[in-house]
Amino acid sequence: MSMQSLATGSSGLQTYSQGLAVTANNLANLQTTGFKASRANINDLIYGILRAPGAGGQGPTAAGLGTSFGQGASVGSTQLDFAQGPLVPTGQPLDAAISGPGFFSVTDAEGNEFYSRAGNFSRNAEGQLVLPGGDQSFLALPPVQIPADATNVSIGADGTVTAQQGGETVELGQLQATRFVNEEGLQQVGSNLFAETGASGPPQGGTFGEDGFGSIASGFLEGSNVEPVEELTTLIKDQSAFAFNAEVVRAANENLMTLQRLRG
Repeated sequence: MSMQSLATGSSGLQTYSQGLAVTANNLANLQTTGFKASRANINDLIYGILRAPGAGGQGPTAAGLGTSFGQGASVGSTQLDFAQGPLVPTGQPLDAAISGPGFFSVTDAEGNEFYSRAGNFSRNAEGQLVLPGGDQSFLALPPVQIPADATNVSIGADGTVTAQQGGETVELGQLQATRFVNEEGLQQVGSNLFAETGASGPPQGGTFGEDGFGSIASGFLEGSNVEPVEELTTLIKDQSAFAFNAEVVRAANENLMTLQRLRG
């Protein structure tokens, strides 16, 4: 059984090491615009059954209790938390925070579509409205072209982009609101972006402020929804669990060494 205990303890070490990685990533993104926290869902592994409950016959001759040994734990999944983050005022006219459900839609240079809660938009050298991300920018959808002589560019509550041009207010376009049947099925890809998957379902377009979509707060950004106290509590629990499993591995290893000496 020492070998089994060693394997079981090792599975615990790996599981809580991965749990610590999830928590570390959450804490690292405390100040990341539009970031959504994740949690590790831990599952027990398959059981080795030596005797099933009820074995040995029926009625009074059946075993009332079975004999089985668990083989450890694993991270079965990581789950996104799409709770609303705080709205942080910036005073920048191209900053836009979604208050309520929905995502901004953007595309990269290859035409791949992504979705984001970060609304720190800017204009590029071609005058297009873009969302910065790492070493590249992502074009807002539908594309919005800002003329060089446009002033007082702003984003309305419904995603309409307007500006002053030639002494008049002109409409430059309207950002599309997007949602999913299962937003927790989206894939994080970095740069504050999410990608569609088979689990999320296809994107559903609409208008901000209508049909259940959130509205846009111009001059604000949505902050990270990471709760530091909760994450630190999880960190302490995972550290303790890791230490306990390390003790199991140490004890199992000592037992194996004792058995080897006895056999020698």
